[in-house]
Amino acid sequence: MEDIFFYSSLSIFVCLLVTFQLFRQSKKHRYPNLPPSPSLSLPILGHLYLLKPPIHRTFHRLSQKHGPVFFLWFGSRRVVIVTSFSAVQECFTKNGIALANRPPSVLGKHLGYNSTTIVSSPYGDHWRNIRRISTMEVLSTGRLNSFADVRKDEVKHLLRKLSQSARGENRFSKVELKSMLNEMTFNNIMTMVAGKRYVGDHVSDKEEGKEFIEIMEEAFSYGGGTNPGEFMPFLNWFGGGSYERKVKKLAKRADVFLQRLIDEHRNKSPSEKRNTMISHLLSQQEC
Repeated sequence: MEDIFFYSSLSIFVCLLVTFQLFRQSKKHRYPNLPPSPSLSLPILGHLYLLKPPIHRTFHRLSQKHGPVFFLWFGSRRVVIVTSFSAVQECFTKNGIALANRPPSVLGKHLGYNSTTIVSSPYGDHWRNIRRISTMEVLSTGRLNSFADVRKDEVKHLLRKLSQSARGENRFSKVELKSMLNEMTFNNIMTMVAGKRYVGDHVSDKEEGKEFIEIMEEAFSYGGGTNPGEFMPFLNWFGGGSYERKVKKLAKRADVFLQRLIDEHRNKSPSEKRNTMISHLLSQQEC
């Protein structure tokens, strides 16, 4: 029995090695002009085993061995790492259109309205159209200058809060800046977009502000490489779909929140309307 088990295990191991070697050769034939890459790419994992925190130091170490541009397999996905300024310019300035597409993702599908936002949309006519609207109607110099008072008020609010927090013995004390800068950034953006402060003091609707913060924090937590199923699709067969279910739930919640903001602006009388990005886009829609 022991001999049978030994030879069976050995046969399976040899078959796996042969399959792995054939798989590596087929990948090389399919993608013949890839940048340099670490030689050992594990089945299923690819080069994920190399990624150890802090990740930027791992990439720096690999760039010293393989050059400023190198290639990795993140599970079943091909990833090219660019580490030098000149290579970044070559990729995203001189050849920006060739690299303008975004890979499909669960976040783009659900939070990005089936990858139709400017962040998640692939390069094409739709992306060029929403970029034109953003550049001319939302982020133009004149439009941003019209919100100068909003930014000034938020900076004054930050300085006032910083001054109050810094008062201690001998007129010096430690101050945690991260939360204050986050508060200023969120309030700047949301006051320009919707005419409301959602974080910190002087919040008009605390419940709505709390909901906004929860949605943003959850969206950020799902961002980046937090979904292993996108790199190793087989995980979706073993409960990996829970990530997508959570994103779907968040997308519905965010959709209700955003629709409520739009409806509020639509229902306001002309005298109640403020200078916000939502009201401007709605007026353009009516034209």
